[in-house]
Amino acid sequence: MRLLRGYLGREVLLATLVIFGALVMLFGFFDLIQELADVGRGGYTFTAAVIYVVLHLPSRMYELFPVAALIGTLFAIAQLVANSEYTVMRASGMSLLQTSWAVLRIGIPLALITFLAGEYVAPQAERMATTLRAASRGDASQVMAQQFQSGFWFKQDQTFVNIRSVLADMTLVGVHIYEFDRDMRLTRLRVAEAGHYDAARGQWRLDDVQTTEISPTATTVSHDASWTWDTVLRPSILNVYQVAPERLELDALYDNIHILSQNAQKTSRFEIAFWNKVLYPATVLVMMLLALPFAHFQRRAGGVGVRIFVGTMLGLAFFLIGRLFANLGVLNDWPPLFSALFPLCVFAALAAFMMYRMERR
Repeated sequence: MRLLRGYLGREVLLATLVIFGALVMLFGFFDLIQELADVGRGGYTFTAAVIYVVLHLPSRMYELFPVAALIGTLFAIAQLVANSEYTVMRASGMSLLQTSWAVLRIGIPLALITFLAGEYVAPQAERMATTLRAASRGDASQVMAQQFQSGFWFKQDQTFVNIRSVLADMTLVGVHIYEFDRDMRLTRLRVAEAGHYDAARGQWRLDDVQTTEISPTATTVSHDASWTWDTVLRPSILNVYQVAPERLELDALYDNIHILSQNAQKTSRFEIAFWNKVLYPATVLVMMLLALPFAHFQRRAGGVGVRIFVGTMLGLAFFLIGRLFANLGVLNDWPPLFSALFPLCVFAALAAFMMYRMERR
């Protein structure tokens, strides 16, 4: 039985990797075609476009792996059924539970590897790709400024901060810091031309700072070449304006949730993205289990291609419903964990029910 489980696992692994590679190359080719439209703009060359697409691939791989796991498992088991190998396995005493474990023991390490790549490789590569693209096209100063009408605003205690724009390298441009007393009277205004983050100290260094002190009796103005700004604002908070929340790492999502909740702002999108990321390995496994019921058909009855097509459409429906619930969760203020978990539970229950019905037969 161990030999049969190993053989089944190898077939699933090989098919999944082949499908995964094909999907990555296909979508990478589509991305390159899309980038070719911008070649020639500023200093954006064909080489820069290729590098951008390559740096964008880790994010694509993270998104595509669950689909590749579903299609690869479907294809591998359909081939075994078509060659009557799957029938021999079941006749030899291999239960559906053992079949599921043979598939899951391949899926678990692959899902974890892809999760780690999406956590530690994809976000950094995505930021590098964005920075390269902006610098090559000569519009680096607009990468994040386009996200706002009046700049980036945030509140910390009695201080309100406005940042006119943030460059791709996380340089702050046009920083205004408004400090109020407990009666919400403006007491101090600091205006800086630019700001740079000192990672070693965990502080921002503001350049060319003008400070206006406001008191009931007088107003004074002073200038400093530089000023150290100690604040809860971190580059991870600003990363969301370079990289979509769904592609951020968990600690960046946590930082955004923390700072937004402290300022009584909406955190639904970040919390849903956080839970979707945590549940990512389970998503891959559910996709693989969803493929198993479609293997239970008789070869002489035909319909192999139809079943693979239906199974693939069901997997794509899972992602569409997942995105739908994510958007509905943001719009309707549903519990983030519910918005992320409900589609997964529904499809897991569907896969379990279909396998139960097949086993009863």
